[in-house]
Amino acid sequence: MRASRMLSLLTHLQVRGQLTARELAQRLEVDERTVQRDVQALAAAGVPVRSVRGPAGGYRLEGGYRTRLNGVGPDEAAALAFLGMHGPAQDLGLSKVLDAARTKVLASLTGEARQRAQRSADRFHLDPVRWYGRPEPTPRLADLADAVWRDRRARIGYVRRGELADRTIDPLGLALASGDWYLVALRDGQRRTYRVSRVRTVEVLDEPVRRPADFVLAEAWARSRREMETQHVCVEVTLRVATAVLPRLRRVVAVEGQDRIDLTATGDEIELTVPFEGESWACTALLGLGPAVEVLAPASLRTRMAVQSRAIAARYEPHENPETHG
Repeated sequence: MRASRMLSLLTHLQVRGQLTARELAQRLEVDERTVQRDVQALAAAGVPVRSVRGPAGGYRLEGGYRTRLNGVGPDEAAALAFLGMHGPAQDLGLSKVLDAARTKVLASLTGEARQRAQRSADRFHLDPVRWYGRPEPTPRLADLADAVWRDRRARIGYVRRGELADRTIDPLGLALASGDWYLVALRDGQRRTYRVSRVRTVEVLDEPVRRPADFVLAEAWARSRREMETQHVCVEVTLRVATAVLPRLRRVVAVEGQDRIDLTATGDEIELTVPFEGESWACTALLGLGPAVEVLAPASLRTRMAVQSRAIAARYEPHENPETHG
């Protein structure tokens, strides 16, 4: 166990360059004292691990040292099927490159490791696209990816509230969430998140990105997602709903209310109160669920849905042809 952990510590330093004891402890799922003991043991064995002091300190490997112990174990081989997803890679123009890389990695495996990798690929499939929808068109995704890859600033035409506006940004990374692409960037030194489908034009500039030294895309995206999920004023809606449509209901309520929906509920129907991102959205979403949902409160939403239902019914009522009457 310790040998495997120490090898993992070495590979983390080899890939990341320099990491603090805290960062290594998080990645290895141990405490910082264990990391310190492992580093001391590696140094005693002749591995050139250097401790760097100060606020930007940590551990790093000296002299371009690289471990030759790069074998992939059976359990690690089973995870290779999750290294990348064909759809997103195709969006970024990397499908062929990813297939070639995966083939090379699999070709390097032998025995049980190769069998476990193939077994995993045969039994698990990742589909990042949400249900009941198609991915939004992103004609400028490749241009934004080019700017991100080359660390170049960009001037984009972005649609916001129906208006097209120019933005000069420092692209930092792209994130795929529920089938939709988002760009995390800096604008005037402030972090911004842009929906890629709303980007109409991209001009990659010959200027380097001002990338913060401590920027971590996964952490920045997590903050952006929390902000987007909580920026709406929610309305609480009490419903009587058929249990068969609870999975569909969970997909349309505000994120903070999703845990209120018990997908294992029994019986034909239940009553519950859940939040929606505004009464207008609640009306649209609940009408889409049809007669399986009845609004009990608030009264204003009941009235609004009744009006919308009559309007929809009137639109599809057969009209008499006056020529058929004398």
